[in-house]
Amino acid sequence: MTEPIRWGVLGAAKFAREFMARAIHAADGADFATLATSSEDKAAPFRAFQPRLRVHLDYQSLLDDPEIDAVYIPLPNAMHVEWTLKALDAGKHVLCEKPLAMKAEDFDAVIARRDATGLMAAEAYMIVHHPQWVRARDLVQGGAIGALRHVEAAFSFDNAAQTDNIRNRPETGGGGLPDIGVYAFGSVRFVTGQEPVAIRHANIRYENGVDVYAQVMAAFEGFDYSGMVSMRLFPRQEVTFHGESGVLKMLCPFNANSFGQAEMTLETEGKRVLHERWPGVDHYKLQVEAFTAAIHGADYACPLEFSRGTQAMIDMVYAAGGRGNG
Repeated sequence: MTEPIRWGVLGAAKFAREFMARAIHAADGADFATLATSSEDKAAPFRAFQPRLRVHLDYQSLLDDPEIDAVYIPLPNAMHVEWTLKALDAGKHVLCEKPLAMKAEDFDAVIARRDATGLMAAEAYMIVHHPQWVRARDLVQGGAIGALRHVEAAFSFDNAAQTDNIRNRPETGGGGLPDIGVYAFGSVRFVTGQEPVAIRHANIRYENGVDVYAQVMAAFEGFDYSGMVSMRLFPRQEVTFHGESGVLKMLCPFNANSFGQAEMTLETEGKRVLHERWPGVDHYKLQVEAFTAAIHGADYACPLEFSRGTQAMIDMVYAAGGRGNG
């Protein structure tokens, strides 16, 4: 019987507390063993579901812990590459929150270090582990909607009142494109297996040095793309794949179980021919289990090379909008 992978979490972030630490604790083959945080008080909510939790009072101390095999990094975006490299140098497998890097070229050092160490490293891009996205890929690439001609993606929420939120702060790597553009862009790349060949239009609005709205039109090899992401609009998330003989609609594509229920419809010949739901599926838990399997040699749905491709599209959008992301 394979021993469970012993996990440490770098930082007591709200997202780690509410989602990823719980997923690690619940996942088969994983043991949420250690948290690094600046005070014992911040560890209390984690101990509520993991009483055996050990605490390190600084990040490097956790990385030096010989009883930890893998780390999850939920730190602010601007710190991701630095601490991913440190974790790999310490001999730990790394699952780092998205975006792992703020520019595509910054992935290269991480990819090189992964290859040199032989350790597993990946961006925490949970949606590709959800069965709805595997199903969508199989349907679209299997010809269920005929030749794909147009894709629309939208993801929005409103955090304008949260002025101290790291997404609203340029010094922490904030912005809507890094935070949710990875979903609006990467999901389409995952389903179609195609890459953008040009950004036709990018209307980006900034506040306090971070992008809060982006409307994007792009050309892929076989289809046109229209996408919108915003941190200043009423919450919405949808993705539609429109082919010559059908339409596939994903009604809760990104935040299953929190925004709503994962749900998909397929329309062909003027009628709905498929309506599928995935109630209660936890893509965070599935992500941890897939990462654990990859440590033991299994293929992984979202290698660093895939994540680099999504960041490359974000870089193209920033450039088309007339402002870089660095």
